[in-house]
Amino acid sequence: MTAYELLSVETVPAYVESRPALRDLLGPGAVTSVREVSDGNLNLVFVVGNGSRGLVLKQALPYVRVDPTWPVTAERNGYEAGALRVHNAVAPGLVPEIYDADPARHVVAIEDLSDHRVWRGALNEGLRHEGVAADLGRYVARVGFGTSVFGLGARAHKAAVAASVNPEMCEITEDLVFTEPYVTHEHNRIRPANERDVADYVGDPRVRAAIGTAKLTFMTHAEALVHGDLHTGSVLVRDEPRSTRAFDVEFAFYGPLGFDLGALWGNYVLAAARALALGDEAHASWVLGLAQETWEAFEEEFTRLWPGRADPRVGELEPYLTKVYGDAIAVAAAKAARRVIGYAGVSDIDTLPEDLRAGAVRGVLGAARLLLVEGGGPGVLDRVGGVLAGKNL
Repeated sequence: MTAYELLSVETVPAYVESRPALRDLLGPGAVTSVREVSDGNLNLVFVVGNGSRGLVLKQALPYVRVDPTWPVTAERNGYEAGALRVHNAVAPGLVPEIYDADPARHVVAIEDLSDHRVWRGALNEGLRHEGVAADLGRYVARVGFGTSVFGLGARAHKAAVAASVNPEMCEITEDLVFTEPYVTHEHNRIRPANERDVADYVGDPRVRAAIGTAKLTFMTHAEALVHGDLHTGSVLVRDEPRSTRAFDVEFAFYGPLGFDLGALWGNYVLAAARALALGDEAHASWVLGLAQETWEAFEEEFTRLWPGRADPRVGELEPYLTKVYGDAIAVAAAKAARRVIGYAGVSDIDTLPEDLRAGAVRGVLGAARLLLVEGGGPGVLDRVGGVLAGKNL
């Protein structure tokens, strides 16, 4: 039993009717369709329509769907609502619009983006949505500047940090990304063909040291209200008219700005490993180029915003960008490696034919090792493709 009533296809119309903001949006008694599209471990998701307009209801589960004995705070829904409002203010058009938030039932109502598709699936199919990587770089820059001490000033920044503490969800990241893959843990899923590869990776003292530093940065650098889980599966894309939206911001918290960039880069590595395993070198090369495209758009946008910072005496641009880049490199490695070692894999790798998976995993771990050992050194991103290709021969 849960402490609040979970929604179902049958109960959604009455729920919409009970929420004034949603009733005003769709019209009294106007719900004509409800479709459940829940496909993750943490939420119930429903697409609701009235024939001409729609919305999405997202309700937080108090447990992990695949393991109901694993409790997860439903309060994350409130952090998501707050982050969506802030991100819409500083980066309009790059996240879904929020219509309503119900803290009692842990439901948020957001814009219906059913005419978009999840970017991970498109990348898995070898499709190219040009401009998405640059959109995401600008998104991270606007959020990073607008929610940091640079955009807010010291007092407002401290107040925002205090209001956005999200300890339970941060602990999940600390465990799944920075801890469990590097110890013996029941959540880890290591294929027999990759046991040696994993042992070599996690046993490298340079890897362990870099991961420890990255974990400390994640835990202590409250720079900006980052998305917290910005991978290719939490990005929606559309061709005509072109649109990019980051969604699922329930992991949002005040953390290092490089975290979101690194999460994207790590998922580009996974997508490239898939393409190489399938023999599509052109797509792999294009995907790996997205890392530079994301960074250049971020750097350009952040530099454009820099003169407007609240206190011009705070910080220097180039050293700060260097720090962000280094943080992102370490996160990219951690994010890529955890998907092939720890809990919650990705379709990029898991849907490969069995005889191709081991090589893809080996390539991902080789790339992660390179990134952690080389750090933010010049040209390190350019070398990832060679490592992936060499390990997949």
